[in-house]
Amino acid sequence: MSQDNLIRLVSLGDEDGKGKGHTIWSHKNTKKLRGIKLELKKFNPISKTHTVYREKKSK
Repeated sequence: MSQDNLIRLVSLGDEDGKGKGHTIWSHKNTKKLRGIKLELKKFNPISKTHTVYREKKSK
């Protein structure tokens, strides 16, 4: 797998703000999703619920 397609997804946290800032690394199809920022619902182990993760700039 290529490191070029690697993106960082950062959690927005639950209603109380618990789990905010948790990071998940994933891959993105840049041919189809060029110019689109991903926003996915994933399981957050800190808040123990499904929360929204947004794509942020990789460091």
